[in-house]
Amino acid sequence: MRYKKTVFDNGIRLITERVAHAKSISMGIWVNAGSRDEDERARGIFHLIEHMIFKGTKSRSAMQIAKDLDGIGGFSNAFTSKEQTCFYGRVLDRHLPFLIDLLSDIFINSVFNEKELELEKSVVLQEIHMMEDTPDEYVQVLFDQAFWGGDPLGRPIMGTRESVTGIQRDDIVRYVSRFYSHMRVAIAAAGNLDHDLLVTSFKPLFETLSPELSSSPARSTPASKPSISSHPKELEQVHLCLGARASSLSARERFAESIFNTLLGGNMSSRLFQEIREKRGLAYAVYSGVNGYIDTGMLKVYVATDKEHTNKVLELVVRLIKDIQAGDLDEGDLARAKEYLTGGMLLGTENNDVLMTRLARNEFIFGRYISYRELLAELKRVTLDEVIEASRRVFSPESISLTVLGPIDRDQIAVDPINF
Repeated sequence: MRYKKTVFDNGIRLITERVAHAKSISMGIWVNAGSRDEDERARGIFHLIEHMIFKGTKSRSAMQIAKDLDGIGGFSNAFTSKEQTCFYGRVLDRHLPFLIDLLSDIFINSVFNEKELELEKSVVLQEIHMMEDTPDEYVQVLFDQAFWGGDPLGRPIMGTRESVTGIQRDDIVRYVSRFYSHMRVAIAAAGNLDHDLLVTSFKPLFETLSPELSSSPARSTPASKPSISSHPKELEQVHLCLGARASSLSARERFAESIFNTLLGGNMSSRLFQEIREKRGLAYAVYSGVNGYIDTGMLKVYVATDKEHTNKVLELVVRLIKDIQAGDLDEGDLARAKEYLTGGMLLGTENNDVLMTRLARNEFIFGRYISYRELLAELKRVTLDEVIEASRRVFSPESISLTVLGPIDRDQIAVDPINF
């Protein structure tokens, strides 16, 4: 069997998927904690920890970490999401022992030097500035804040200038101790590997982590509320983000919602792309996407257009959603969307990074391996009526929000997408 799982005595999970024909191995140390788990005062701390973990250990400097990895032609990085943090690398299979040693060292032995911390806070502030200067990204951050209200799920992952500036080394040590506990940690790897070798290598290192239960709080499912918000800014275009509540990552309804999203704006043959870009030339960037979480989700439409076209584009988005809600779909549409999603899934099997990520996330969400066969069977079962019902359930008036960023005021938005 390609998939194997071992649980260490203290509860840390090691999950692997062997790909015998691969020349490389992707491996990550995952923590089931992200920005939605932060206190108000410490917004952005998990993202800052992600940066600091590469800034030196008891035996390696930041420069040595970079030189060691470059010297074997490998790649390492990290990311923070709303719900997880991951430290990962990809190397040729013969360099796996080095990657195990490096990732273990930075995860267990990082020193969080105070001088490095001050420098890295400056780097993160530059990252925040860059995000705010990238309107297609910034409008979605603003949308999340409005959609989820004051809930931590709506906070920007990078935090704010004020919160990042105020984070101290003691805060980082406290968060690492509190959240990087054995019950939240999983090690995932995919590629040309030997599971037993990884167990032998990781077990003596990671079983030293405390087996005590974490005192971190449980997540609460946030409420969402309809809203229209405008953020005037001197830009060449108006950036629109229209979204509504969707199902969680574990709900069966997510399959129908994925098909609905594909038909609405998920690819080049979608309704939004064809009507707004191809037929009318009103936008270059237009798409929709689903953001899923452990207990909830959202489906968002994004469009960038000229100021004079803003209301026309909004009218078209609303009309295209209403058309699907009214049943303007056929079995051919359904079959094409299913084949598109099937292709995306199966092409992912050729990417070890994708396989490694699936291992960890399925462990956190389901506590078990989810095969592609199981996913494809669920997708195949979705009916046309279920897709239409998904469009009505998601874009119901009580959950729709709109955020607009650009050279336009709130009173210039004539379309009210909330009142479908």
